[in-house]
Amino acid sequence: MKLRRCAAYRQIVLAGVFSGALLGCATGCKSRPAPKPISPTEKASANLPQVGGQKAIELRRLQSGDGSKPEFLSVTLLPGRGMNVFQITAYLPGRGETTLLASPHLNEAVKVLNDGPQDMNGDQSYSMGGAFLFPFANRILGPVSTNRQTGEKFVTAKWHGRTVQLVANTHGKLPGAPWHAMHGQMLAAKAENIRVQADANGGYATAVYHLPANGHWFSDNEVTVTVTLARDTITAVVSGKNTGQQSEPVGIGWHPYFLLPSGNRPNARLHVPASMRAEVNNYDDVFPTGKLIDTAGTPYDFTATLGAPLPDKLMDDAFVKLKRTPEGDAVAEIRDLGANYGMRVTAMTPLVKVIQVYSPVNKAFIALEPQFNYADPFGSEWRGVDTGMVTLAPGQSTTWKTQLQLFQPADDMVGKPPQPNLD
Repeated sequence: MKLRRCAAYRQIVLAGVFSGALLGCATGCKSRPAPKPISPTEKASANLPQVGGQKAIELRRLQSGDGSKPEFLSVTLLPGRGMNVFQITAYLPGRGETTLLASPHLNEAVKVLNDGPQDMNGDQSYSMGGAFLFPFANRILGPVSTNRQTGEKFVTAKWHGRTVQLVANTHGKLPGAPWHAMHGQMLAAKAENIRVQADANGGYATAVYHLPANGHWFSDNEVTVTVTLARDTITAVVSGKNTGQQSEPVGIGWHPYFLLPSGNRPNARLHVPASMRAEVNNYDDVFPTGKLIDTAGTPYDFTATLGAPLPDKLMDDAFVKLKRTPEGDAVAEIRDLGANYGMRVTAMTPLVKVIQVYSPVNKAFIALEPQFNYADPFGSEWRGVDTGMVTLAPGQSTTWKTQLQLFQPADDMVGKPPQPNLD
């Protein structure tokens, strides 16, 4: 009897605890908000390393289509290196998730982007991914001086009677190649403010940079970079504001290395809506001569709607005199016929005067770079030509905007123009 009473007592106690828990949930759980689900971006970014002293960000979305059309899946960003778009992935039919930019694994990149002797001033940033360029893109030439104590070299640049000392951070590979300044101040810049907002469908990341002149530019600047990931588009916006006390010239650009997924350069077809290109002295220095050459009827004519093959030699050319849509956009396209892959690059501002194309013969990528300014924009070789630099008075701003879209070249073959995935 005692055993039965004890067992019955235990059942009553357990029932009371269970019913009490239900009562507590019924009365208290309603007042507690459900835990916010972890977004694909939060999950993907959780264990990424720091690069340039700041944690990398991976914007990520869930695949949502039926598998018949390409769609963007992720963008990896480096706030500690001027918001370099380090990698982009997309779902490609028949290939699955595919990397689209020529970059090493992020853990390997950390070893290279380390401010070491080969990475002074962030120089390695423009050798991978997609570096943003500010306050000038490409090269600036001028008299070169050397700091006797540090050995650091500088290029003297002159604008409207004012001079600055730009860091001379590169030169060609041939013996005696002249030093010059390359690609601006953003390459190693660290963000002072970062904001990320994302859900399962995509999201955006914004980073703000303060770039003091420090004798190396004509005024102080605040630069805001926003990159937005969606199913059918990736949009990058760079805004520069003159926060100093004097007027200044500004150029903005981007340096993405677009992979050819087939791995075979002869499969590439390039469309660039340019009627001219800038002549250079050679492909080692790549210094402009000031002469513009017609592209029509040459191996550098890429104006055909479906593009043209790349020349069977190195390309490092600035395409200018861009034909624009009624909206003022300049639209370039890369096709990889061996992978049924297409990338549309739309420069969404008339301030973009140049599309620079770089493609070595032994590499399966095309660097396609929408930028405001010509190379050596202050150079006397241009003889008064508008080289694309925008003048900002104190407090004024300017904006660069570019959008990426995926398409399938096979659509061309059935008489349909390439279209973004809108279903």
